[in-house]
Amino acid sequence: MTEPILNVEDLSVRISGLHILQGVSFTVAPTGVTVLLGRNGVGKTTTLRAIVGLTPPAGEVRGTIRMGAQSLLARPTHRLVRGGLGYVPEDRCVFAGLTVAENLRLAERRGVSPAYDKVFALFPELDRRGRQRAGSLSGGQQQMLAIGRVLLNDNRLLLVDEPTKGLAPKVVTEVAEVLERVAESVPVLLVEQNLAVVRRLARDAVVLAAGKVAWTGDAQELLLETALTRSLLGVGSGESQHPAAPGRAATAGKDGH
Repeated sequence: MTEPILNVEDLSVRISGLHILQGVSFTVAPTGVTVLLGRNGVGKTTTLRAIVGLTPPAGEVRGTIRMGAQSLLARPTHRLVRGGLGYVPEDRCVFAGLTVAENLRLAERRGVSPAYDKVFALFPELDRRGRQRAGSLSGGQQQMLAIGRVLLNDNRLLLVDEPTKGLAPKVVTEVAEVLERVAESVPVLLVEQNLAVVRRLARDAVVLAAGKVAWTGDAQELLLETALTRSLLGVGSGESQHPAAPGRAATAGKDGH
């Protein structure tokens, strides 16, 4: 079997006295999209931030995180990024006072030729708005900029946190199309609440509940099981807010649910 690109084993995170993650273990396949699901507040963003080394200094992180043969735990974020770990945060984190072009330029890695042609092919709007300040962009345009910054460089793995949150339906579709194309060449660990996007993109799913892994398996099977989806996510797979679609069967386990 092909080895996973990411192995997370017994990950425990405490922040300000709160035990947010409690022994989380899962893997990310070396191709395609693995989606990290769960209700609000179960630790999805904390998981991504722990992987990329952004847990607050006062926080405590234990366990094992490996990308291929490389241990990621306790390594500084900038070194992880240089090593091919791309991260698109939930709040986009563009530099509002800088132009689009300046935001992109800051993402260039020393000694590496930035892939502007690829970024502008995916997001022509960024090319047209190069002189516009990022703070004046729409939410969708800022999300495109946040993704574009990461795609300037080659990555071994992308972590993408709720890229469609708060976006208009048309922009959601555009972002999903880009991620679908990106996932053809680099694996993605995606946090996403919109089950229509999950249905389109995800092959594998990991569901968190109360800081633990409650389910792992085929994403399409999860979306097919309305009762299971409602139990784990609080929404039925057929409800209009987060529509879903059937898929293939897979084995999975539950942890206390």
